[in-house]
Amino acid sequence: MTDIEGQAPDENKTDGTVSGAPESEPAALKPVDTQAGFVALIGVPNAGKSTLLNAIVGAKVTIVSRKVQTTRTQVRGILMEGSAQVILVDTPGIFAPKRRLDRAMVHSAWSGAGDADALCLLIDARKGIDEEVESILSKLPEVRRPKLLILNKIDLIAREKLLELAQAVNARAPFEDTFMISALNGDGVPHLRKALAARMPPSPWLYPEDQVSDAPIRMLAAEITREKIYDRLHEELPYRSTVETDQWVIKSDGSVRIEQTIFVERESQRSIVLGKAGQTIKAIGQAARRDIAEVAEAQVHLFLHVKVRENWADDPARYREMGLEFPRG
Repeated sequence: MTDIEGQAPDENKTDGTVSGAPESEPAALKPVDTQAGFVALIGVPNAGKSTLLNAIVGAKVTIVSRKVQTTRTQVRGILMEGSAQVILVDTPGIFAPKRRLDRAMVHSAWSGAGDADALCLLIDARKGIDEEVESILSKLPEVRRPKLLILNKIDLIAREKLLELAQAVNARAPFEDTFMISALNGDGVPHLRKALAARMPPSPWLYPEDQVSDAPIRMLAAEITREKIYDRLHEELPYRSTVETDQWVIKSDGSVRIEQTIFVERESQRSIVLGKAGQTIKAIGQAARRDIAEVAEAQVHLFLHVKVRENWADDPARYREMGLEFPRG
């Protein structure tokens, strides 16, 4: 295993902010006249689960990218709707796994579905029922949870085709209800929020009412940086890169100093991330800093490093960092 460290020159150090809810155990906070429960969002890669989660919660709690399979583990967003608290679980896209990391992601997705109070299958209405969707539909009977169908991107398909798709999907699996939305522009999302809240069982709230995610802020900050890498380099950098937050120090003026490491698999990839004279990593850091600062509601000083770690995707420690179970064999 080889470690090669790279860091942007001093002029590429970026300022920003990261903060959020304290990393503490959730507590029951309300009497039992309230409702609370879990809803899992499943679907194939790029169906729009992360975009929908952010739209429902009304805040950025998971990253969005044009690159498929961006979400790698379960990310929870917390919706408050009236007296109900809905914990939405954004799962990795379900696809045919080929590598160890793929298997861990698919296992995480089905695990999230099985543990929830309700399951929402999100389908890209433009693509309809393709081979990957068929595979999910064939496994749904194994998940003994109430199931809801969400057809996304309805603004990009004719109404008659949308109705035909809804009928076809419902003929293949027992869905209790069907919702037609556009996660990107918000069409149908308010109705979906209310419907999900109404399905939650009686329960004290599981999180403070002003908390929007249960992800540790260090992890969310790393995910934001990974999103910016994908935005900048999605055509150049292979899928197997990851980011870890190494240091998080709150300074006396209330700002936060953050150091993160970007892991790639080869020296050539490290050069791509750094860019000529450090310009690429500088741009990535500036974009990440802005989003981290918004989430953290504080000023942030962000320092990015790049390391080559060969075969990091076969290292159990990296899986633990991402919150995934390491598949053996």
